[in-house]
Amino acid sequence: MTGTDKTFGPVVPDGASLLFAPDEIRHAVDRLGLAVRETYGRDELTVVVVLKGALVFAADLIRRLDMPVTLRTLTARSYHGDATCPGALDVSVADLGDLAGRDVLLVDDILDTGRTLHALLAELRSRRPASLRSIVLLDKPSRREVPVEADFVGLPVEDRFIVGYGLDHAGLYRNLAGLFALDAPAEERAPAQSASTSIGSGSATKSRQPSAEEGV
Repeated sequence: MTGTDKTFGPVVPDGASLLFAPDEIRHAVDRLGLAVRETYGRDELTVVVVLKGALVFAADLIRRLDMPVTLRTLTARSYHGDATCPGALDVSVADLGDLAGRDVLLVDDILDTGRTLHALLAELRSRRPASLRSIVLLDKPSRREVPVEADFVGLPVEDRFIVGYGLDHAGLYRNLAGLFALDAPAEERAPAQSASTSIGSGSATKSRQPSAEEGV
């Protein structure tokens, strides 16, 4: 599935189309960092990163923040191996620690149906933070199934399967500096499949593109 790139750097998948170049991503992260700073000022901020997909985005984002920052992580996984359709949503919050009374910013890579973001916000809200907001690099509003929106959004995208800048397929392509689509535009292919997912005692349906970790 990978192409042969004779220049130094990560290999772009064969047939992939560039959606956002590195400069476009950098400008979006600059804008998001400014918005976060304007919202929180100099107050201490607890940043909760959804692994692994949001790792690259979060690393760039927090370096644009000049307030005191505490970093926490959680994992949310519904894509296994090289699957392009989701299975059960597994969430691990072992590294969250005590969030009570803290200003918390949840950082994810992509907002799709909204079901994962809705579930994660509910989990964090149960830990009684002083405030809770969310930030995503990418947003697919056409795929929304749950009425939830991120407080800060970087780049709107169409319904495509996206890799690069932390997003993967079967564990590959996270190291691409740009964001690439592996599939054709929605009007040129069949509708994406969906599958049941769950977190805690609830259940949901999640779209084909991950909003967190696809695989190991």
